[in-house]
Amino acid sequence: MGEMQVPATALYGASTARAVENFPIANRPLAPAVIHAFGHLKAACAQANLNLGKLDNRLATAILAAADEVAQGQHDSHFPVDVYQTGSGTSTNMNANEVIASLANEKLGLGATTKAEGGVHPNDHVNMGQSSNDTFPTAMCIAAACETARLQAALDRLEDALAAKAQQWDGIVKIGRTHLMDATPIRVGQVFAGYASQIAGAGQHAAMIRMVVSSNLPIGGTAVGTGINAHPEFATIVADTLTERLAGIAVSDDDDQGGFLEAAEHTEAQAAKDDFVESHGLLKTIAVSLSKIANDIRHLGSGPRCGLGELNLPAIQPGSSIMPGKVNPVICESVMQVACRVIGNDATVTMAGMGGVGSLFELNVAMPVMIEAFLESVSLLTNVSQVFVDKLLAGLEVNEERCAELLDASLMTITALAPEIGYEKCAALAKQAHKENKTIKQLVGELGLMAPERLAELMNYDRMTRPDAVD
Repeated sequence: MGEMQVPATALYGASTARAVENFPIANRPLAPAVIHAFGHLKAACAQANLNLGKLDNRLATAILAAADEVAQGQHDSHFPVDVYQTGSGTSTNMNANEVIASLANEKLGLGATTKAEGGVHPNDHVNMGQSSNDTFPTAMCIAAACETARLQAALDRLEDALAAKAQQWDGIVKIGRTHLMDATPIRVGQVFAGYASQIAGAGQHAAMIRMVVSSNLPIGGTAVGTGINAHPEFATIVADTLTERLAGIAVSDDDDQGGFLEAAEHTEAQAAKDDFVESHGLLKTIAVSLSKIANDIRHLGSGPRCGLGELNLPAIQPGSSIMPGKVNPVICESVMQVACRVIGNDATVTMAGMGGVGSLFELNVAMPVMIEAFLESVSLLTNVSQVFVDKLLAGLEVNEERCAELLDASLMTITALAPEIGYEKCAALAKQAHKENKTIKQLVGELGLMAPERLAELMNYDRMTRPDAVD
């Protein structure tokens, strides 16, 4: 294809330079997590080829050392290929091959070059037994598993924070709401226990993602899933090596140790990306859970005088450039915007995995945009979960006075009297109390419909939230 000009300081070669020239689209490279995943993968492949006698010790040792540096993020600036490149990720695979070859040759004393007599060759050695068609999707799996492990840790922390609030506020009763209208009482602790349960489920979704993406590695399928030019034992050794290198990242369905696993059917692993479509669907579910909790909290904290005002959100920044003293639920809004983005990314991942769009015959050809959207969702959810704990939950308080005020004013507390005086009578009393601007306790007491002691017993708001304690 002719000569290419390569910057003198670049570790990559002509193939990467050509891709940079061909794809000035987003003007940003793939996420560092993908590059680091390639470092781990190329090291594992070199180890496998060494074990199988396909690669001599001298070259393999140099490749391993170079690949480790890539995995550690020491050379990210030498991976300039745009996100919107060839759909198989060939350009990024060759970028990795060239950088690792240059680093390896430098370690061999041959200079930082992709072409050295008796040295490491990008295709013949770094890419031995591999194709872009199986390395890029395998790097996707590695990056997704590693980054989702971070998300799971953030969700565990968020769950703990919500559970702590649930315990702290379990003795505070507030009015419940359904259809945006008054309902029966509920303890603030019960509300936050519900939130904690949602996030516990989100953590389980993250664990499922790690299991799904780490148990279907395409490596070993080479060009079309048949394994041409790869040793029959190559993929198994690579998977085992990755498990050892990234201990604790992969999760199996029967224990928490798990491990990376070669795909059961390579043609499926390369031709389709249903595992990523499924996994991002779980990320979308996590986003929906976070959005629900954030939206509830911002509404419960509305006010401070003309809203619900049951929660006092921490004031972390001025809320208006024109209204002095205004404070807004900015963290909640940030969470909800993240959810918007994740849901949009889900559409991207779904389209990229569809037949006729990304998945065509023996290969998916929309993998770079798929992993970019996927990792963005993971990163956003991870970061916003941490911020939710640090900037909102840590300073969140209950306005007990306001909760008590609204409880007394609510008409729906009359529900506790229905078993004794009947539904129809209670409905009429609720309407009368509303019309006369009286509380249920006040009206029923004035009408003498039951003994004061019994009325006080039935109108105990805390007991209304504990059915097993009510006679």
